[in-house]
Amino acid sequence: MRQELSRPLVDEFFTWLAAQAARVSRKSDLGEAMAYMLRRQDGFRLFLEDGRVDIDSNLVENAIRSPAMNRRNAFFAGHDEGGRNWARFASLIGTCEMNDVEPYAYLRDLFTKLANGHLARDIDDLMRWAYAQQTRPSAT
Repeated sequence: MRQELSRPLVDEFFTWLAAQAARVSRKSDLGEAMAYMLRRQDGFRLFLEDGRVDIDSNLVENAIRSPAMNRRNAFFAGHDEGGRNWARFASLIGTCEMNDVEPYAYLRDLFTKLANGHLARDIDDLMRWAYAQQTRPSAT
């Protein structure tokens, strides 16, 4: 269905976008936005080739929103690095929730293992999805 219905629309859109971008100053905000999209069209087209890829990122964006991580918390980031750190923690918490892992328990275990010298070569063991597998009761 993606090949039959979506590919012609995507092809038509990028043809139109390229024509419009040629008419707009590349230095304008609109020109920069058009150039950005044109440079990234391979990534956008990925959903046409791989059925596991959604056309949008709404599922991920909704999953990383946490009631504890609201706009007011972001306001207190203070500066760019604070904002990036806030985003890192929001991502950690969001992927915990996506993997049915309780964020506080995961972070407590993560920091304990890091403080006790967890080996860098075993970093995959610290990922949220690995933690979820370790903490789920086995089906017997």
